[in-house]
Amino acid sequence: MKQIITIFCVFILLTGCSSNEDPHSSEVKYSVIIQGDNFNGDFNNPKANLVIKDQTEWKNLLLKINLITNANVISPDLTVDFTKYQVIAVIDDVYNYGGYSIDITKIIETNSSIFVKVEYLKPGGINAVITQPYHIVKIPKTNKKIVFK
Repeated sequence: MKQIITIFCVFILLTGCSSNEDPHSSEVKYSVIIQGDNFNGDFNNPKANLVIKDQTEWKNLLLKINLITNANVISPDLTVDFTKYQVIAVIDDVYNYGGYSIDITKIIETNSSIFVKVEYLKPGGINAVITQPYHIVKIPKTNKKIVFK
């Protein structure tokens, strides 16, 4: 009887453990276009999670966060081939202190969606300067639903 109970307990322990990961998911490779925290002077620039699929939207975002005319930013390559890629942008709130960050840490693709994991890795409060953190990446073009977590 003890053997049956022992075998039953071992069986329950082994079959009761499961992974939370979807077996049909994979990590999406992405390229960072730019990450920063410069403030564009507009206090009404809201926090946003954006999926940009064309050149017009892209140009509007660059103007909105002042990347085209900002002389303080070392100009990265801001060209995106929208026939092959789409842009994911996360923009945080405006803060009265510097040192904050918003970070895309992982992008996971499932059968029906793409999940973008957003974290706040730097807590801020370092110096008295108005900032608005952002992180902009590009991923291969897809028609799947983008979900920010």
